[in-house]
This record gives sequence, C-alpha cells and structure tokens, in this order.
Amino acid sequence: MAVSPLQPELIVAGAGAGDPELITLKAYRLLQEVPVVLYDNLVNKTLLSYIKPDCEAIYVGKLPYGDYTPQEQIHELIREKAFEKGKVLRLKGGDPFIFGRGFEEILFARKHGIKTTYIPGITSMQASGLYDIPLTFRNISESIWVVTGTKKDGSLSADLQLAIQSKATVVIYMGMKKLPEIANTYIEKGYGDMPAAIIHYASLPYHKLAKGMIKDLPQLAAVQQITHPALIIIGPVTDTDTLLGNDDQ
Repeated sequence: MAVSPLQPELIVAGAGAGDPELITLKAYRLLQEVPVVLYDNLVNKTLLSYIKPDCEAIYVGKLPYGDYTPQEQIHELIREKAFEKGKVLRLKGGDPFIFGRGFEEILFARKHGIKTTYIPGITSMQASGLYDIPLTFRNISESIWVVTGTKKDGSLSADLQLAIQSKATVVIYMGMKKLPEIANTYIEKGYGDMPAAIIHYASLPYHKLAKGMIKDLPQLAAVQQITHPALIIIGPVTDTDTLLGNDDQ
C-alpha cells in the first residue's frame, strides 16, 4: 500500500498570557499531536511537557533588547520542517496576531504552498483583570487603544499622541524602554496626573504591579525593579477608588 505524502501545515497558536492553564483546549490538543513545535521566549516551558516524546521542540525566542532568532531563520525552519514532518506548531506567547508577527509567518507559509491554521490566544492585556483593572468600565472607559511602545525603527508610536486625546484606556505593549518618554508625553499634554499601572508577568507567581500617576511611573518602576516584559495601562480604570465611586451611578 502506498504511503500518503505528508501534507505540510503551519499552525500558529497563542500560548496565552503566561499561566500554562490559560492556553486554549484546541492549542493544548494539537500540542500533544504535532511532530514539531517552534516556541517563543514568553511561552511557559511547562507547556513543553505535553508534547509527544518524539516531538522536535525548537526554541526560536527573542529576548527583549537581547539575543534573538532572526525572523528569516524562523521562516526557513517553518518551510523546512513542514515539508519534512508535516504539521508544525508555531507556539507564541499571548496572541500571535497582537504584536506577535504571527500573520507574517502565515503569509510566508502560504507563499510556499503550506496550509495554515490560526488559533487565538489570551493576550497579556486581558490578564489585567487579575489586579482589578478592567479594560473597559461603564461611564469611565468605553473603548481600548492598544499601542506598541517601540516601532521597528526604535521610535515611539505616533499613535500615542492621538490616544492621549481620547477617553479610551490606553494599553502599551513593549513600552518599558520608552517609559520616561511615554510619561513625558502625557505631562506635556497636561495629563501627568492620569492614573496608570505597570504589570510585569501578570498571570505568574512572580508578578509585579505598580500603580500611580503616569508622571510617577518611571520612578515607581525603578523602585520596584520592574522591567520588560511588562504591560503599561493608562487611564482611570487603573484606579480602583475611581471605579468604586462610579459603581452606584
């Protein structure tokens, strides 16, 4: 009987916001089935204990402002392993389509005739609720503005200037290196007293949290030794007293 040829497939899946139990059931099931897993730096290594004994697990992580696997090398591994072993699970921290370059990898795979599947993940900003920070709240914040703190060229996103003018909760990914610049931007616009928070490893036991006014956030981060990876959330939703005062309205 002839053996069916392997069908190359790339599965881009979100591993969730750190806690290994926050992975979706679908991603968890596939993690136990696939022959190859390419995983990122922020993926909880506990998840690797679920793979098959003969599964090839390859680290392709990127340390913030440190060592990293070039994206071109990741693309080549996707192509090579998909045609060699069939299904490749690309496991990314959080959600692959929120500042995760997941769709770039899907486009690359499709260009090379590789079937693609996307599995959403719980992104880190959703873990803010663990610290009584709802991203939206009636009469306080009715929208969310999600911004990258550092663009490809290293500059701060110009969208922050627009976000400041809105009443939305502002969530900044990858912004710790730019924290003083972010704080100064708010101060210059007259919003230095805006409540804000920094959450470091939100869903994990060694998490850290700093709350205060945006103008004081760089100092609070230094005192508590909070660095990347961390999420910056700006807006009244970070102030529990404000939310309690609005609860009876």
